[in-house]
Amino acid sequence: MNDDNSRDLYDRALSVMPGGVNSAVRAAIEPYPFFVQKGEGGHVIDADGNRYVDWVLGLGPLLLGHDLPEPVQAGIQQKASEGPMYGTPTEVEVDLAEFVVRHVPSVEKIRFVNSGTEATTSAVRLARGYTGRNKIVVMQGGYHGAQESTLVEGDHENPRPSSAGIPQSFAEHTLPVPFNDEDAVREVFEEHGDDIAAVLTEPILGNYGIVYPEEGYHEFLREITDEHGSLLIFDEVITGFRVGGLGCAQSEFGVTPDLTTFGKIIGGGFPVGAIGGRAEIIENFTPSGDVFQAGTFSGHPVTMAAGLETLKFAAENDVYEHVNGLGDRLRRGLTDIVADQAPSYTVTGTDSMFKVIFTREGPGPDSLEEQCPAGCRQDPTCPRYDYSPKNAGDVKNAETERWRRIFWGQMKEQGVFLSQNQFECQFVSYGHTEEDVEETLEAYKHAL
Repeated sequence: MNDDNSRDLYDRALSVMPGGVNSAVRAAIEPYPFFVQKGEGGHVIDADGNRYVDWVLGLGPLLLGHDLPEPVQAGIQQKASEGPMYGTPTEVEVDLAEFVVRHVPSVEKIRFVNSGTEATTSAVRLARGYTGRNKIVVMQGGYHGAQESTLVEGDHENPRPSSAGIPQSFAEHTLPVPFNDEDAVREVFEEHGDDIAAVLTEPILGNYGIVYPEEGYHEFLREITDEHGSLLIFDEVITGFRVGGLGCAQSEFGVTPDLTTFGKIIGGGFPVGAIGGRAEIIENFTPSGDVFQAGTFSGHPVTMAAGLETLKFAAENDVYEHVNGLGDRLRRGLTDIVADQAPSYTVTGTDSMFKVIFTREGPGPDSLEEQCPAGCRQDPTCPRYDYSPKNAGDVKNAETERWRRIFWGQMKEQGVFLSQNQFECQFVSYGHTEEDVEETLEAYKHAL
């Protein structure tokens, strides 16, 4: 593939942007990322005219793909033609709020913001303001945006900032525990229960290779937070309106959190974030309460129209049947390929999310019969149960460099665009086809 234009663009970008990018993960591709010119359906075309099957989809927001259906396109264009924004409320933000409240079990009221990071930042502040407590329990490897309260690594006994520029004193209020580890959660509550404002978790770890929860784990979190008067916050920036359909992942798992953060799909491909939850908690945001939150672009009419029309289209058409069906077909195909060519690797994902984690497990199970057929479900009866990743540390110990330095490039050469590293999700859209799935499975056969 020729990539002269992308190389020249990256050379220019290095002169005016740090690392040549505006989001760090985009620079993970070596020696330089390709620059996209446009999208079509489930594909992107780069600056050199190369066409790829796109399983990144802007890192998740594009449920409908790159070609928006006519009613969605029309709604966006109408709002854009009426003026950019106003600094005053508009009807469409009420319409979108009402739609979300009708469909998501935990949401009685909602506040729109401008990014997933802003949503989680505001949710943490709200939890602290509502409870009068300081500490937040997070999952190791869970990602909640570029914010000081969650850019923390280590464990609950020795938390430390994971980025320069964050004081150690900030990190001391964040308590990281391994995902799926009930004992670790019990330990932090025994030690800090009176000062834990909330447990913040993704329902499914989505920035660490897709790690499914053990059966009963979220029910346990619900029980222990109730017992100690803490809040349970689900970060559904990735899973919201993708896993579990319009009810989100919380409806699939049957656990109702106190607060939920949203992003990506709720804005239909435009910058967005939101915090929803019990009315008595959300009402603590200013102006009705004393937890300050504001934003010039919050509830932006074009974003609200994009989100509302996207979700309405998904509700009225076969969007979830289509994307979840293709996702299941992908994961089943990958499970067969991996069993034959790389039996130590793990296929993960659910609904329209998928990934192959390059796990290293030594000899592995004696037989792969009766394994999870379409992505790891943490099923104790599965022969791969003891070898599948249970937390972020397990994924980190996989062959992440092989995935990034060898496998990703081999897939690109075959016209398949996968997420930029071992850790990011991959997604299916309404714009993808069965042919895209078959082409991708063939590419995996050659690259693994």
